[in-house]
Amino acid sequence: MSKSVISISNANIYQGSNLILQDVNFKIDKGEFVYLVGKTGSGKTSLLKTLYGELSLREGQANVADFEIKGMTWKDVPFLRRNIGIVFQDFHLLSDRNVYENLRFVLRATGWKEKHLIDEKINDALEKVGLKNKGFKMPHEMSGGEQQRVDIARALLNSPKLILADEPTGNLDPETSNGIMQLLLSISKDMGTTVLMATHDYVVINRYPSRILKTENGKVLDSDVVLANG
Repeated sequence: MSKSVISISNANIYQGSNLILQDVNFKIDKGEFVYLVGKTGSGKTSLLKTLYGELSLREGQANVADFEIKGMTWKDVPFLRRNIGIVFQDFHLLSDRNVYENLRFVLRATGWKEKHLIDEKINDALEKVGLKNKGFKMPHEMSGGEQQRVDIARALLNSPKLILADEPTGNLDPETSNGIMQLLLSISKDMGTTVLMATHDYVVINRYPSRILKTENGKVLDSDVVLANG
């Protein structure tokens, strides 16, 4: 078992036939909180999609949550995703069912069958994000910040080693963004869960400074390496 939750070396990231990022090398350890920044179209989302198995890795090596990504088949992807939580900018909640049923849907899809265990996991996840008694609410009855907390609860259901968050504060006002950031940082610090968060929000980065990976000119630059060499 490696200490690193993400380890990627000499990787080329493709979107279709287009080479998006070249010679990608970095490691992220257990419990680390790392930002992923870069201009729109610079490869942030392609990198995240490769890490959670949406895009295949053709060249180089990547180990994510103890899974080898290169050569992974579509049958392997659900097993990888049981160890990863994914948080989206636009929540991706099912609008036709309440919070409890949204979370139950995910657990059923990842193989959980026993009702008492499903209830236990949902209650635990909602408590962690401060929505303990909101399971009955429909998504449209909730604020943007509450919906994002449901999205984070969904990401926590399977006690993941890693959370990949794609612009989680992108649609939120500054005060709500602060609450979401404090939640993600506490998940990293208190639960030992690794968090890699893609963001454009430099106000958030300046308020909560941490290590930064930057996609730029087809490369991934690491602030830790820059500081060490500077």
